[in-house]
Amino acid sequence: MTERIQHVMVVTAHPDDSEFGAGGTVAALTREGKSVTYCILTNGNKGSSDRGMTPERLVKIREEEQRNAARVLGVETIDFLGFPDCELENTRETRLAVTGAIRRHRPDLIICQNPNRTKNFGVSHRDHRVAADIVLDCVYPLARDHMAFPELLAQGLEPHKVKEVHTMWWDDPEIVIDISETIDLKIKALLCHVSQMKDVAAMEKRVRERNAELGKGKGFAFAETFDRVVIDR
Repeated sequence: MTERIQHVMVVTAHPDDSEFGAGGTVAALTREGKSVTYCILTNGNKGSSDRGMTPERLVKIREEEQRNAARVLGVETIDFLGFPDCELENTRETRLAVTGAIRRHRPDLIICQNPNRTKNFGVSHRDHRVAADIVLDCVYPLARDHMAFPELLAQGLEPHKVKEVHTMWWDDPEIVIDISETIDLKIKALLCHVSQMKDVAAMEKRVRERNAELGKGKGFAFAETFDRVVIDR
């Protein structure tokens, strides 16, 4: 990352999305001395096949798992916005919450999911696409404009202009980040999400294979990939 990027916010739909999509990159950023904040839009309260689990218990479990995973990667701050899992909508309420987070943490760079559906349903879950839409709407123009959400200004949250957005992407990406030195930290962070792991060995194999494939074209052992939007106004 260039010197113009010092503060990074990773905004995703669910606990564990940040690690799956950008865990190696996050670890590399914190190693470089960049500050990284997480903003998690939903509470993940439907992410279980355990018939004995309750949504209320699952929220607490997944928040603790996310805190543990973030700690592994060097992320110190997490905003849990708490919207219901699988019901995320691009509304004034969600835009207000995300705009507030952006103005509060004032990132130079936001890393988020991709608003487009792909053939890989796992990475283009509806919440993922809606979360990305919300983020992009908030970056431009809501976080920037002082008359958007006057209640935020009344709280002392001044407008903020994000410099870049990197969306998680796998098909012909603009940016390929070498995570060869941080893939083990990515795996360690993912292993914190115990409630989501039916087969740990299979998860690790799948993640290593996918990130190896992403790095192949650049000669990296492992990589994460993104599209880049530079905000020029």
